[in-house]
Amino acid sequence: MTFYILYSHDEGINSRSRIQASFLNSDLKMETHLILGILLSVCSLSFSQECRQRLVEDVDFAGSDIQLVFSPDVNHCQQLCTQHPACLFFTYLPADWTRDDRNFHCFLKSSPSGQPDVQTPVQGAISGYSLKPCNPNSKPCLPQLYNGVDFPGADYRALFTEDVEECRRACTQDPACQFFSFLNEVFTLDNFRYKCHLKFSWPVATLPVVERKAGLVSGFSNKVGTFQEGKPVCPGNLFPNTDIPGNDILVLPAASPGHCQNLCSAHSACATFTFVSDDFNCYLKANDNAMILTAKDGVTSGLSARFCWPDNSWVNAALEGVDFPGNDIRNERIDDAASCQRTCNKDANCQFYTYTTADFPDPNFRRRCVLKRSITMPAPPGVIKVANVISGFQLRNCV
Repeated sequence: MTFYILYSHDEGINSRSRIQASFLNSDLKMETHLILGILLSVCSLSFSQECRQRLVEDVDFAGSDIQLVFSPDVNHCQQLCTQHPACLFFTYLPADWTRDDRNFHCFLKSSPSGQPDVQTPVQGAISGYSLKPCNPNSKPCLPQLYNGVDFPGADYRALFTEDVEECRRACTQDPACQFFSFLNEVFTLDNFRYKCHLKFSWPVATLPVVERKAGLVSGFSNKVGTFQEGKPVCPGNLFPNTDIPGNDILVLPAASPGHCQNLCSAHSACATFTFVSDDFNCYLKANDNAMILTAKDGVTSGLSARFCWPDNSWVNAALEGVDFPGNDIRNERIDDAASCQRTCNKDANCQFYTYTTADFPDPNFRRRCVLKRSITMPAPPGVIKVANVISGFQLRNCV
């Protein structure tokens, strides 16, 4: 388990730092980090019971930064704060910010007190709070089109469309597409006019790290496995003790072969995968016209299930001796791992969890359920001003 300890050693909206404290081999460090992390979670939980939707204009919540992300508007920034596990409030610099070139910067923030320590008048800045206590939709509808704005990067496919609405329809109808950028009819380079760039970000929960650790049990919310709900049911066959060598496009941490298949099915370029149980690595692979299967112990391979709904029983498995460090949203004392999973299932913000058992080395921290999540809403890696470019998001979440 990892608990976050947040420091602010800078001033104003220039603050961009995050310091993460992790379990280390030293029992003393582990105990110290646990105590501080638990205190932070308790404070955050008590403060977060109030739903605060109101935005505060011309105010900077100075310092307390945990991450800088990019957003085309303040509502998207607020949604990112809501989905980030540690974010409690934020400050956003919009498209018309003129003090410097940090337009579209979204500063995610938190503090031990659970509220902004400093509120500074700054013309043009917009601040606000996480919507976690407001029962937020985990798949927010983002219907706005952004004129003169590009979402650079994350491209996986390009095509020519008649207009931006046709480009948005193409994105909405392609399950892999999360956002897009369209070059209109007067774009500077005439060879690229009417070009529609479809772009990808993870629509499913991803884990930063998976580790073996005694005295812990980890698992998923039963909501995580519904990515392909509504598609035809298929077995989602796995090939145990089998490797598919080569053609790797990405390596991610995964908790099980089923979780690895879920990641492959969500990625636009993944055709096959291999999961290595020794180090919890999930190798996503492109199709190279031939699939070569090789016998190998401790390895499980399989195919993408992008067009069907496979067996998702992996989300109900409790993984003993496994830790999902980081991404904590809150924790509480609970009698057993099964009750911890039920708590995660009931919490709209929870995607996965780690539970400290009665055998946990330090008796002071036994039977603690730590709920966790990652960002799964469309999140461009960058947002910039570019004339005659229009960007936006898929509308699948708006139905």
